[in-house]
Amino acid sequence: MREKLGFLVCVWFLLCRSCSGRFVVEKNSLKLTSPESLKGVYECAIGNFGVPQYGGTLVGTVVYPKANQKACKGFDEVDISFKSRPGGLPTFVLADRGDCYFTLKAWNAQKGGAAAILVADDKDEPLITMDTPEEENADATYLQNITIPSALISKALGDSIKKALSDGGMVNMNLDWTESLPHPDERVEYEFWTNSNDECGPKCDSQIEFVKSFKGAAQILEQKGYTQFTPHYITWYCPEAFILSKQCKSQCINHGRYCAPDPEQDFSKGYDGKDVVVQNLRQACFYKVASESKKPWLWWDYVTDFSIRCPMKDKKYTKECADQVIQSLGVDLKKIDKCIGDTEADVENEVLKAEQDTQIGKGSRGDVTILPTLIINNRQYRGKLDKGAVLKAICAGFEETTEPAICLSGDVETNECLENNGGCWQDKAANLTACKDTFRGRVCECPVVQGVKFVGDGYTRCEASGSLRCEINNGGCWKKTQDGRTFSACAEDHLQGCKCPPGFKGDGVNSCEDVDECKDKLACQCPECKCKNTWGSYDCSCGGGLLYMREHDTCISEYFPGVFE
Repeated sequence: MREKLGFLVCVWFLLCRSCSGRFVVEKNSLKLTSPESLKGVYECAIGNFGVPQYGGTLVGTVVYPKANQKACKGFDEVDISFKSRPGGLPTFVLADRGDCYFTLKAWNAQKGGAAAILVADDKDEPLITMDTPEEENADATYLQNITIPSALISKALGDSIKKALSDGGMVNMNLDWTESLPHPDERVEYEFWTNSNDECGPKCDSQIEFVKSFKGAAQILEQKGYTQFTPHYITWYCPEAFILSKQCKSQCINHGRYCAPDPEQDFSKGYDGKDVVVQNLRQACFYKVASESKKPWLWWDYVTDFSIRCPMKDKKYTKECADQVIQSLGVDLKKIDKCIGDTEADVENEVLKAEQDTQIGKGSRGDVTILPTLIINNRQYRGKLDKGAVLKAICAGFEETTEPAICLSGDVETNECLENNGGCWQDKAANLTACKDTFRGRVCECPVVQGVKFVGDGYTRCEASGSLRCEINNGGCWKKTQDGRTFSACAEDHLQGCKCPPGFKGDGVNSCEDVDECKDKLACQCPECKCKNTWGSYDCSCGGGLLYMREHDTCISEYFPGVFE
């Protein structure tokens, strides 16, 4: 058994060496706000576990513990707690690299009450990605329970922070993930690099559970056009010197072109690597055929149902079982079989060849070398493969104000418009506000209501404009009914602004006061006139049987020779 494993490791080492590529370390920014000597913005590497706060920020104060400085055991064992007091800043634990897994350091810090962990490198080198342990050493229980964000910082920065703390200074920090993912427009494009193998330990278990839990959200986002999702599968090719070996024949299809490791890492039992490659190809072809019929979201149903109905442990990881799942979903089985083609032939497979080409990084995106891997807007996601964490990251990929409702739910983000209206303009009486909640925070932007656009700075002023503006809260203008009469400062023939109507004076917004034409001698001033003020107007009468002519403000005889004859 050991010899077989040794050969397997050797072969896969050669396979990896055969592919030239580039791994990209995904980063976020770290801003130190105190002490003065450390103020500035620094880079840190996002750990591939826990929950990075994509699209958000986290402010805290840094603590370097006096004991257990590598965080390899629980802090309760050394009587240290990082829980913040009410009103206090969250605590970021600074730990040294070495002696145990990165994930164990994060878990111990989290149990101790820390809001985040910073791991200081122990040598001067470029930043690396902190990953989860290999399968044989992974503890799935605690790995899935890590929820705090983690970051690797350089040795130099770690030393500087330690010195500032030893000098009695308070180190305050802002961890910022707002630009960790591009957010250029109203649609997010994301890829999920996965595997049909269900016997590879905790990582396989976690990706199956993720697909099951995320399926509903993924399908809603896809069906409504908010996202464009593509599944992908990693394969390797067998080096020329090993193509005829028993090991490559059991792990590869199409004459050594597309290979996967043996699921049990034992060539003498269970399923072979080539079985995994074929099932991966079948899933890729299912997506291709479903997409051609305008239903790409069915992939989530197929992968979920296949994992439940056709597991390796029940010896059902077969074509027959897969075909039953495909038929139950109403997808054309013949088209899928044609897409798969002859896996024994010495020819290229169009789908798997494209997958190998896509695996190589281009532009800002590095090679895909970790399974599973999620890529959002061409940037590799780092963190826990969990429905809430992934949804938060996808939501960070939308341009502000274009996020779907699912991104603005309470369990994904905090509605900053609820407190003090986000500092934006509002009209409480009309229930209007310029505050728009977004995944990244809030924007103050004058609203559009029932086709009426409000204009202004969004902070102190928003004013209705357009021909229909008086229908929305009377255009924000004064309006009052009294003595059976209604007057308004909003004029339909004016596209914006408020002006008190004739007979009133004021700003037109908050008030319009009746003008006393009689007292102010503005009308009904002829010698024979008798003036009486009314709300919004006046009544003028004439004595001696005369008639009052308002346009001339004069009294005239009822009879004019030559005029009424």
